[in-house]
Amino acid sequence: MPRAVGLTAEVLEGWAPLFADVRLIPGDKGVFDVTLDGDLVYSKHATGRHAEPGEVRAIIESVIGPPVLEG
Repeated sequence: MPRAVGLTAEVLEGWAPLFADVRLIPGDKGVFDVTLDGDLVYSKHATGRHAEPGEVRAIIESVIGPPVLEG
């Protein structure tokens, strides 16, 4: 859970005004999926590992553009 909270903070620091909804949903067996507008953009199950620091942020930036806030 601490990794998920940290990732959420990292994303919100850059794009909070653009998100209508951010959720952390506890899952079973170490599930860690990140979706953006209903599209899966990162899956721990698919990669076999946790996201590296900044990895999900880079994926989000490639989809919606550079951060609108300075973190």
